[in-house]
Amino acid sequence: MASTGVVREHYEMLIDGALVESRSGRRRPSINPATGREITDFPEADEHDVGLAVEAARSAFARWRRTPLYERAKLVRGLAQRIREHAQQLAYLDAVDSGNPITAMKSDVEMGCERLDFFAGLASEMKGDTLPLAPGRLHLTLREPYGVVSRIVPFNHPIMFAVTAIAAPLMAGNTVVLKPSEHTSLSALELGRIARDVLPKGVVNVVTGGAQVGAAMVSHPAIKRIAFTGSVGTARRIMVTAAEAGIKHVTLELGGKNPMIVFPDADPDKVAAGLVKGMNFRWCQSQSCGSTSRVFVHEDLYEDLLPRLAKAMGQVKIGIPINEDTEMGALTYKEHYQKVLNYIEIGQREGAAVVAGGERPSGPEFANGFFLKPTLLGGVTQNMTVAREEIFGPVVSTLKWRDVDQVIEQANEVMYGLTASVWTNDLRLAGRMIESLDTGYVWINDASAHFLGMPFGGHKASGLGTEETLEELLSYTQLKSVNMVLTE
Repeated sequence: MASTGVVREHYEMLIDGALVESRSGRRRPSINPATGREITDFPEADEHDVGLAVEAARSAFARWRRTPLYERAKLVRGLAQRIREHAQQLAYLDAVDSGNPITAMKSDVEMGCERLDFFAGLASEMKGDTLPLAPGRLHLTLREPYGVVSRIVPFNHPIMFAVTAIAAPLMAGNTVVLKPSEHTSLSALELGRIARDVLPKGVVNVVTGGAQVGAAMVSHPAIKRIAFTGSVGTARRIMVTAAEAGIKHVTLELGGKNPMIVFPDADPDKVAAGLVKGMNFRWCQSQSCGSTSRVFVHEDLYEDLLPRLAKAMGQVKIGIPINEDTEMGALTYKEHYQKVLNYIEIGQREGAAVVAGGERPSGPEFANGFFLKPTLLGGVTQNMTVAREEIFGPVVSTLKWRDVDQVIEQANEVMYGLTASVWTNDLRLAGRMIESLDTGYVWINDASAHFLGMPFGGHKASGLGTEETLEELLSYTQLKSVNMVLTE
């Protein structure tokens, strides 16, 4: 294992303000997706370590909840500033640990900091109500924190999700036990070091490891609020475990099989650019729940649009993630890379054609990494596996349609309902699609754009709850009703 001066030779967890090993001493390797080689390692926690982290958070909660609101906001803003000072280091860690391009990871660092600032600014909006229900009495509601919050985040945006995960809970007065993905833990561990110098001990704790760590967090009786971002399968297990362990408030941000619906009046070149943007090729190799991986093209435009899509996708520059000019890096870990390749094979067996991509890029620099060209599948039909299951990689399925009612039905037919992108200049058609699509977010003539203050969350199997908005902050509080007699 080699140190670059940025990647540490030895990583430790953060529990109660101290950098610690796991009790067992076990460690997991961190693999560079661009080379397939180990670069460092980090602790493999167990139930005992989780218990220590939860106890530290519970102890810190008594003080943190009573910290004046604007002092909490000042500390959270201070954390954002310290993270910005480490932006280059954190972006580099994510590039070598996740395979995402370093330029995108610099943006991820800033986006995480923006969310810290955003929720610090919203703090005074955690308001209760007064209700004029009866004379001589005062009826009011108070918002109170839950206590210890469990945040479990995925591998596709490691530092952004880690920073974002602690923002709303901290401002609501909770303390946090954070678990990053076992595939991309380095930047979260570095975040722990940064937070250690800014926040009181125990307010944020970072534990690392596999599924057993998440299960221990979810089942711990002191944790009453859980937020998870990841797969539907894992979310179902979390809900079962949470229900068996007690009555817990659970929010979930899950997968998507997001439709991009193209009407015949749309500009083909703008659609092609919109697909590249919507698929997040240049951000995380399309390892995104919001990627527009199902493109429904009207039959009048299909033959003209398909080669434009292939050309636009082919212009995305694949390279080594730490290079500044790289636009698309490597898929994050070997098993996932093989899973995506398998989906391409399944698509071909079921009758789809590879119009573009579908293979590793040529060149010695790509020989050992988990690289894959943006892949365009043509001739896809609604019953095919690639049209129904989330691939979570750079694979686009194109389907031809004729009837509006039929395309609406097909778009809604999958179990997911996260986002949709509609391309038309007809306002009436746009309005009809907005009303008809069973998704949590709809873009008209755009895709994949997020705006702080606009709720982001899914319908159906895509999740429970919303993020990036005041509602997220309020979800980390519980209501208490108060009734006071004012007269004899």
